[in-house]
Amino acid sequence: MGFMYRFIKRIFDFVTALVGLIFLSPILTLIILAIWLQDIKSPFYISERVGKNEKTFRIIKLRSMIVNADKKGVDSTSANDSRITAVGKIVRKYKLDELSQLFNVIKGDMSLVGPRPNVMRETDIYTVEEKKLLAVKPGITDFASIVFADEGEILKNKSDPDIAYNQLIRPGKSKLGLFYIEHQSLILDFKIILLTIVALFSRDISLRKSVNLLEKMGATKELLTLAARKHTLVPTPPPGTNKIVTSRFE
Repeated sequence: MGFMYRFIKRIFDFVTALVGLIFLSPILTLIILAIWLQDIKSPFYISERVGKNEKTFRIIKLRSMIVNADKKGVDSTSANDSRITAVGKIVRKYKLDELSQLFNVIKGDMSLVGPRPNVMRETDIYTVEEKKLLAVKPGITDFASIVFADEGEILKNKSDPDIAYNQLIRPGKSKLGLFYIEHQSLILDFKIILLTIVALFSRDISLRKSVNLLEKMGATKELLTLAARKHTLVPTPPPGTNKIVTSRFE
């Protein structure tokens, strides 16, 4: 995309994020206080993620797990993960932990809409095709955020959540991210933001509207079937390879 598009997108991101933070400040204050009161520890979780052009940045999230949960070496989180705190269960259910990423948008590390940022252990095993996801700023939300909003439930009771993520979620997530990059526009960003808000109240409606939008944009039947989420997810290879991931050290 050209300079003018990137410039206007940056202005849109900055203004919307700033207004969002001001409007949501009462809610954010209550959530931050609730997280802090449960164990008198920092309510924020700061972690390194891989952003545009493979440059790392520190993502700001509201903490939904016990302190030092990431030291256990597990990056993917199932719904029944023992590391999730009591307040964290509520925070994760309503995606409240993502609100603080508006600070990342204001800083310029992230965009409101774009492929979700990942840890380096994951991006290191991206295929050449998936590396295209790192050509744009990562976002707070995108099509995949709506389609895989139940990520925790998908990974529930899995013996290895990280491998399950790579087999069941990563393939579709990457395909949706690549589709977004090919069709990105400010109008599409606005529509995805609206669909994300709708998903907080009705995931079924949001999924249906997402499928309709993808269809109008010329998505393949495979992508439309994936986005509808009416079928059980099965292990599939990520875009750019025909091999199903069995190890994160490949």
